Amino acid sequence: MNKAFISLVAACAFALPLQATAQDPVQASADHAQLLSSLDPKLAANKRLVYDFWREVLEGGHLELADKYLVDSYIQHNPTVPSGREGFVKFFSKFSKVKPIAAAIKAPLVTIMAEGDLVMLGFVREYPDPAAAGQKYTTTWFDMFRIRDGKIVEHWDPARK
Repeated sequence: MNKAFISLVAACAFALPLQATAQDPVQASADHAQLLSSLDPKLAANKRLVYDFWREVLEGGHLELADKYLVDSYIQHNPTVPSGREGFVKFFSKFSKVKPIAAAIKAPLVTIMAEGDLVMLGFVREYPDPAAAGQKYTTTWFDMFRIRDGKIVEHWDPARK
């Protein structure tokens, strides 16, 4: 092996522990209006639909509004939540509490992306750091929705059982 390659491998090996501990914290966006904007009116409408569903149904606990946002045959890919609008409502009614609907999503929202019939919300997630007792770290969580005819027909997230 040549010396340049060995030096590069050695430098990377020494940098890995430093890289693993260094992290820029994930930051929420303060400007939801900018996140909701799009030059494409259809994408802007899809973003708004998902945003309002999150505010009104999930954060506001207004499960009676689920039919405004979800088709009856709603497909759920989260392994703990059943598919179907009825299954969604039944699951969330176990712990959801009705609250006043806020003007903005309260969860720390990083981004809203829309492409075609898909809308993705990205959020800050904070967890205890297993490598440092009493410390926390941030990462990103996502929820992605497929829209058809102005309603949510499908949902994905990285949830595990």
